[in-house]
Amino acid sequence: MLNEMWWVLMLVLNFVAILFAYRVWGKLGLFIWIPISVIVANIQVTKNVNLFGLEATLGNIVYSTSFLATDILSEMYGPKESKKAVTIGFFSVIVMTIMMQLAIQFNPAPSDFVQESMETIFGFMPRIAFGSIIAYVISNFHDIWAFELWKKLKPGKKTLWMRNCFSTMVSQLLDSLIFTFIAFFGVYEMSVWWQIVLTTYLLKFIVAVCDTPFMYIARKWFDNNKICEG
Repeated sequence: MLNEMWWVLMLVLNFVAILFAYRVWGKLGLFIWIPISVIVANIQVTKNVNLFGLEATLGNIVYSTSFLATDILSEMYGPKESKKAVTIGFFSVIVMTIMMQLAIQFNPAPSDFVQESMETIFGFMPRIAFGSIIAYVISNFHDIWAFELWKKLKPGKKTLWMRNCFSTMVSQLLDSLIFTFIAFFGVYEMSVWWQIVLTTYLLKFIVAVCDTPFMYIARKWFDNNKICEG
């Protein structure tokens, strides 16, 4: 159960980090978190681990928290700000991929000891990055659209959990299917690939459910700030 304990710890730390960024920097903090989440996720996803008896890739938690950030932006500041955050994440992963591809082209010095490790991680990055970019854009723009749809159908603070969960869960399914197909289909045996598909979505599903209390905390802070400003 050691991996599961680390997974829960990472989950809590990600949520705390988002709330900290929002508390300290407000809307800017959420914009800061988006590139952090997509860059870290694209690196962590190269590592396979066993979780709850199934083989899974890392990166699911930190990537999934980007949906919490965009949902907070949609709820408090509108879909225009969420879309801006998505484009920032899109830009950051492209730049990171290009920069690291250039970095591994340099001939290492005799004293260097990281070239092989960098090639292992970032040499596989273009396929991961391509799958991540396609899945990221489609799933996040769907999430923004679905969140606004549920917001119109079920407005009010009491139904915040509904639009947060329903929009994210469907978006995470789209993301998982698109990403795992582009990034890993043909790389692993089919049995392993299906495990990755299943665990990728299940873990993201858990994150989507667990982030709801943090959504309410962000909403309360936003309302309190409006009262203070008023």
